[in-house]
Amino acid sequence: MYMNKPHDLSLSLIDDEDHNTSNNPSFQSVLTARLSRRNVLRGSLGTAVTGMLSAVSLSACGGGDDPAPAPAPAPAPAPAPAPAAKPLEKLNFAAVAKSLEDKVVVPAGYTATVLYALGDPITAAATAYKNDGSDGDFESRAGDHHDGMEYYGLSADGKADLKASDRGLLVINHEATSHAGTERASAFVHLTGGTNTLPRPAAEVDREVPLHGLSVVEVKKTGTAFGYVKDSAFNRRITPLTPVVLSGVAAGSGLMKTKYAIDGKTARGTLNNCGTGTTPWGTTLTGEENWSGYFTRGAADDAARANDKSVTSLKRYGRNQGAASRHGWETGGADDKYARWDISKKGASADGSDDYRNELNTFGYLVEIDAYNKAAAIKKRTSLGRFAHESAAFSKLVEGKPLAVYMGDDSRGEYIYKWVSEAAWAAADATAADRIATGDKYLDKGKLFVAKFNADGSGEWVELSINNAAIKAATNYSFADQADVVVNARLAADAVGATKMDRPEWCAAHPTTGEVYFTLTNNSNRTAATVDAANPRFYEDTKGTATKQSGNVNGHIIRVAEVNGEAAAATFKWDVYLFGSEAGADKSLVNLSSLTDDQDMSSPDGLWFSRATGVCWIQTDDGAYTDKTNCMMLAGIPGKVGDGEKKTLSYAGGKTVDTYVGKAPTADTLKRFLVGPVDCELTGCAETPDGKALFVNIQHPGETISSANAADASKYLSQWPSNAGYGAGKRPRSATIVITKNDGGVIGS
Repeated sequence: MYMNKPHDLSLSLIDDEDHNTSNNPSFQSVLTARLSRRNVLRGSLGTAVTGMLSAVSLSACGGGDDPAPAPAPAPAPAPAPAPAAKPLEKLNFAAVAKSLEDKVVVPAGYTATVLYALGDPITAAATAYKNDGSDGDFESRAGDHHDGMEYYGLSADGKADLKASDRGLLVINHEATSHAGTERASAFVHLTGGTNTLPRPAAEVDREVPLHGLSVVEVKKTGTAFGYVKDSAFNRRITPLTPVVLSGVAAGSGLMKTKYAIDGKTARGTLNNCGTGTTPWGTTLTGEENWSGYFTRGAADDAARANDKSVTSLKRYGRNQGAASRHGWETGGADDKYARWDISKKGASADGSDDYRNELNTFGYLVEIDAYNKAAAIKKRTSLGRFAHESAAFSKLVEGKPLAVYMGDDSRGEYIYKWVSEAAWAAADATAADRIATGDKYLDKGKLFVAKFNADGSGEWVELSINNAAIKAATNYSFADQADVVVNARLAADAVGATKMDRPEWCAAHPTTGEVYFTLTNNSNRTAATVDAANPRFYEDTKGTATKQSGNVNGHIIRVAEVNGEAAAATFKWDVYLFGSEAGADKSLVNLSSLTDDQDMSSPDGLWFSRATGVCWIQTDDGAYTDKTNCMMLAGIPGKVGDGEKKTLSYAGGKTVDTYVGKAPTADTLKRFLVGPVDCELTGCAETPDGKALFVNIQHPGETISSANAADASKYLSQWPSNAGYGAGKRPRSATIVITKNDGGVIGS
């Protein structure tokens, strides 16, 4: 998600580059009639709040673990609250206009308040954040680049209660840190911008590493305002150094053996956490996304590995020999915590137990965390595949039937995946006492699939199994067993001819229809020769007066409906819910959804459905339209797959492609709800069960600045949220905001 903007795409260190060199077509052409419409997916702060958190209203349009003793494991939560009996049929707020101002803009009648920002202390001992580059101890502070987020209710006496709306826990991803271009230092957390030459000072590395990972932080409503509880016993940070357990089919595999864990069953930390998902049993799944760029390989590492198949794997995941790491953390010193970032083969062992040649294989998973229980193991669910994970969406639950988890791989030309559990869903598991053990039941044994999108609006799920004939016959990479298949899921998907997509990012399941939506953010590599039904657009676009952009510049949102509503279905039907576009763009090729000035957008990224209202929240991470507006969040009320029409797009040379476009939105069913400050990304969304408080993350405002200017506020592109009255200093900070309706009503109503 982070570093998706065009000014960053030149970096060789990021995972949204196209590492897919397979010859897979963009879709599998099948001459069958388009599947008929069918029913889809059935059944499934009592303590002192930090003084900095006085409610700071933003502009409205028109108007290391906590050293305190851990709490006892919370009892299992009640079943997740059911969606509203009657979801919203109309959005009852005035659309927010596009904005280039350095502030958060929300509709008239709403208030946005900063809740929890980079550096905020989460223990009683941690001091107030100075925000001048002198602060350290980020194990006891909020990390950077707030991203995916989930809310878990707490009763008044501190017990788990998923229906509670006045007190709860936020689980917040901290994806990355702000640094300009090819610079290595995380500029805003060092006094003078940090050191960009190698070696990096150990003190700087030690400050930057815990900026990544997650926060678990208690929030509480007092009167009408939310604040976070600085000294809550639930608060904690999970960082790239936190011990984790490898779980699933790859646990204990030779591919996972490192000097740190020679049995291949444990690892250290989680990294570059992007989207999230909530399990039916009340835990968080956090996705590890652009992790490969944090590691380096020596210039002669291919030969050191005797050019074995690990070289093929490393290249497919973006780590060629000689690849430089994003931050240079491996140069911090001789200590093991620095050495792990160099994945060159250095030891003499045959299995990698004396170096970190396999360390990359321990990242790239969905990671399960129990917010309520500090003592519970943190588990990487390897069976669900290793790739650039965004969020995770669950199928509707049906007693006695398996459940499905949907996932996207965020890189150009990558794939959409589905996991189907071996275990059938038992409603009693929603209140199981041991939530992580319940995860073992549903997330360790099952089948992993990848999607093929056909030209006629149908699709199929192809199993990624060691017994799949195409995988057995693969010539580019020889798979040893199922552990090898899941660790190298991209190579397995290549082998079965999966459909290359325009950067699959977040996914979300509609709470009533069960249809699953995927944001395809953009693809600058898409050409007229490679368009297909599911990724049908190639066009040229001018940003400002000079910058030419081409490909699928603005992205789109695709949705799928499993045939007969079965989570384990082998086939599905699909269409495109929305095509991102400027309102004035050509409606025959670009603005296929007929977006207006109140709806137009570019690069949809974050995606989340409200269970209280059924509203689809769409967040952007855009670099194509930023001459006209900062990144934004829109509210939508979608229909169903098949509610629109087939459209034929024509290209030079006589090439045509058919695609399937959902019913065009109206002024009542899609409109802009929020615009963020300068140079930010909108990402992460959660709400209280009553639908009256919406939590949203503002990521990396003003990130585009060189480290040389880190101490000069006059050079900052953004000074948010300090310019909104929040906290010390003027350096921009990622932050979580909370949005409420001034009349106390449900958001969007």
